[in-house]
Amino acid sequence: MTLLEVQHLNAWYGAAQVVFDVQLQVQRGEVVALIGRNGAGKSSTLKAIMGLMPRRTGRVMFAGHDLSHAEPYQAARVGLGYVPEDRRIFTDLTVLENLQLGVQPARALADGHAAPPWSLDKIFALFPNLADMQQRPASHMSGGEQQMLTVARTLMGNPWLVLLDEPSEGVAPVIVEQMGEMIVSLKREGVSVLLSEQNTHFAQWVSDRSYALDRGVLQTI
Repeated sequence: MTLLEVQHLNAWYGAAQVVFDVQLQVQRGEVVALIGRNGAGKSSTLKAIMGLMPRRTGRVMFAGHDLSHAEPYQAARVGLGYVPEDRRIFTDLTVLENLQLGVQPARALADGHAAPPWSLDKIFALFPNLADMQQRPASHMSGGEQQMLTVARTLMGNPWLVLLDEPSEGVAPVIVEQMGEMIVSLKREGVSVLLSEQNTHFAQWVSDRSYALDRGVLQTI
């Protein structure tokens, strides 16, 4: 089943167009990588899909919902999760409080197929480091730990698909390995992932297939 279908997506920052006629698909339970160098337009593409770009055109269909003109909160409500590269955790809250803010009800598709449910116990099994720092202020975490927390908070919303922006960027090698294992585990749970990544080896490790992006244009691989 096609979970996400993007057709003729274009996006702009002001007068500058940064995404050009992007077309891609993600199937249910699939991990797809969007590969490109820094500045290729990967993050902008994910933001445009989520509705975070100030101007966009094209069609975004997700789980039977037309999100072409939807606001980000509307996309989140139907099960599209987003993990930004800059994390955007609430640094004045504890780890546990950040996770609790992400909670959304269980969800199912029109055919009755239920999204993988997430609980605190399940999150802590996936991210044991977070289990040991539940009462720690998020501002006292390392960059890699904050990255884990951002993913975990998104999962608490029981998403069908997670848009994951540069998960290996700027974190220690041991965290990169943990993030890769986490993505593989998400697929095993039935969560789809569309990740942007400039680390080709990492992308090939975790993904079923990939698209290449250069200057906002999809390239043939």
